[in-house]
Amino acid sequence: MNKKVLAIFTSVFLIAGVFTGCSSNKQDSSKTNDSSNKKSEVTLKVGASLTPHSEILEHIKPKLKEEGINLEIVNLDDEAQLNPALDEKQIDANYFQHLPYLESVAKEKGYDFEVAGKIHIEPIGFYSNKIKSINDLKDGDTIGIPNDSSNEYRALALLEKNGIIKLKSGLANYSATPNDIAENPKNLKFIEADAAQLPRSLDDLAGAIINTNIILDAKIDPETALIRESGDSPYANIVVVRKGDKDRPEIKALIAALTSDDVKSFLKEKYGSAVVPAF
Repeated sequence: MNKKVLAIFTSVFLIAGVFTGCSSNKQDSSKTNDSSNKKSEVTLKVGASLTPHSEILEHIKPKLKEEGINLEIVNLDDEAQLNPALDEKQIDANYFQHLPYLESVAKEKGYDFEVAGKIHIEPIGFYSNKIKSINDLKDGDTIGIPNDSSNEYRALALLEKNGIIKLKSGLANYSATPNDIAENPKNLKFIEADAAQLPRSLDDLAGAIINTNIILDAKIDPETALIRESGDSPYANIVVVRKGDKDRPEIKALIAALTSDDVKSFLKEKYGSAVVPAF
């Protein structure tokens, strides 16, 4: 009888040991899988303007998180430092500029960058606190325009398209200054200033041509523009990376998320005609 009891207890302990071992193996396996998942997550640092670029990136953060990409958005006080930051490998990509601007600074600084994707267009526009129509400009009025070469040309081209001035023929590389104006019937004067300063100067000017992201930052309604670029503008805002990085899986995932139907709907709902898809 004692032998039978002993045998039963021995069997129970053996079975318990088997189940304990299985449970331990499952826990170890679970820990291994958790550790593996954590290791597979990558951090992607993208430098961006506050509005609308950072807001768009915030919108796609959850989507990238699902794909194992921790998107870190880097904002600098001076947007002009986003290209040096990319060049110095402080960030993996930047999203704040259009191609003509990139080409102008890359030539000057020798950056070896490439475009990973075209995302959106912010039509530049003419804003004024003093007149209600572009036709109300008077002889000798002063207009503010951005002082960086690509946006300066862009501003003058907008005035030319609306019959206010005429530029010299043969201008190339999206470059022009007021010195390249061939005809100026209203004898307009031009103040060349840092684009970010222009909204604060509107009370002192007949008007100014200002980039939409700066208008949004200044809490000005972009629908108040008296004239603006059309949707076929060549100034699409782009994601820029160092040469050779465009095919990195996390960069491809970033571009796929930014050019999705979800982002297209987000742009329309949040910004209306102020920010339109370029894809």
